[in-house]
Amino acid sequence: MDSESTRRFVVQIHDARRMHFDFRLEVDGVLKSWAVPRGPSDNPSDKRLAVPTDDHPLEYREFEGVIPQEEQGSGTVIVWDQGTYRPTSHDLAGAPVPFAESLERGHATFWLDGAKLHGEFALTRFRIDEEDGTRGPEAWPLIKANDRQAVHDRPGTPDPYHARSARTGRTLHQVAVAEWESAR
Repeated sequence: MDSESTRRFVVQIHDARRMHFDFRLEVDGVLKSWAVPRGPSDNPSDKRLAVPTDDHPLEYREFEGVIPQEEQGSGTVIVWDQGTYRPTSHDLAGAPVPFAESLERGHATFWLDGAKLHGEFALTRFRIDEEDGTRGPEAWPLIKANDRQAVHDRPGTPDPYHARSARTGRTLHQVAVAEWESAR
């Protein structure tokens, strides 16, 4: 199991076929990943849909650049936020639950210490089954707790086209232009 001091998270803005944020938590040697179309929010009244995607290797948390057209997920990526997180999930008796187990059970709470996101968040799995009884796809609302780190007086997510990287300070446009110029 990862030690609490080394658990990392990253939020990447991905200008792919559809603009979205990729929310990734380091769990058991991989980055568990969710696509968050409208981005994570530090306003508790903003409920954000998070759709699970494939796990990614840990090295991907530092990726910033352009994924070529011929590859899956093509488009420009910046690291919007990064930092560490601390699991806070517990069972009904108040005992801590290992983070991978809380995700498997379908409800995980955690405290983010990032460059931009701070405080407690929760991911809770749900499914909307099809009318014919088949299981529908998973979705996980990503919700900010109403703690001292929460904001209430503004929208909690930036405009992705004007957002700056937590790693380099560059925008999506600046990353794309730099890649284009270096390829010439």
